[in-house]
Amino acid sequence: MPGAGRRRAVKPGRSRSRRLPSLPTVAGLVALVVAGAGAITVGPQQSADSAIALSSQGRELSGTDAVGYTGGPRARALSRDSEREALQDAADAKLQKAAEEQAAERNAELKSLGKAAEARAGQIAKNQWHLPTEGYHLTARFGMAGGLWSSNHTGLDFAAPSGTPIFAVANGVITETGYAGSYGNRTVETLPDGTELWYAHQSAIGVQVGDQVIGGQQIGNVGSTGNTTGPHVHLEVRPGGGDPVDPYQALVFHGVTP
Repeated sequence: MPGAGRRRAVKPGRSRSRRLPSLPTVAGLVALVVAGAGAITVGPQQSADSAIALSSQGRELSGTDAVGYTGGPRARALSRDSEREALQDAADAKLQKAAEEQAAERNAELKSLGKAAEARAGQIAKNQWHLPTEGYHLTARFGMAGGLWSSNHTGLDFAAPSGTPIFAVANGVITETGYAGSYGNRTVETLPDGTELWYAHQSAIGVQVGDQVIGGQQIGNVGSTGNTTGPHVHLEVRPGGGDPVDPYQALVFHGVTP
């Protein structure tokens, strides 16, 4: 063929070896490749380190470490607050229990006092004094002097129509009945403390020696037997069976005002 076997002419001064990169150029490329690979390798490591640092900071803020243990400053503060609240709750519960126990004791004491007061009130009611008659007016009083008596008057006179009931002044036992001179028909009642009550000038005696009587029970009737100017009951009060005292004051002392 025409031109077969011909070789292209090469201009003088050029060589085929210049088609390949020079050795320094290849070394530079290799360095760039290595540098690039290093950059690619170091990038993720730095990201991982940054993530670990951020995670550590987050754990410090939240108070939780890598295994879930809560132990940061905020967590410790919360723990101390919880302990204080628990101690306060326990103290409040103890105080509440003590208050309830004291209230129960006071209620028991008040209940006991209430029962004692009721018993005392019942006893007082049983021993309550009464007026010796009804429909009366007072005439001669204790200590009065005059020709009607050999000495000063020793009792209190309740004037009332003849036959008016005479009542026991208090609870007691009859220790004497019968005619007693200037006292006329007289009944003597002795109280539990030894005080004697004398009821004089009766028209009739309705009890006998040894009878137990209670305050307000009828024991006889108003009359004018003995030394008297008209029907009345002469009441005397003799503590311990001794000398008489003012019946008016004794009645008032026991809650009865004639």
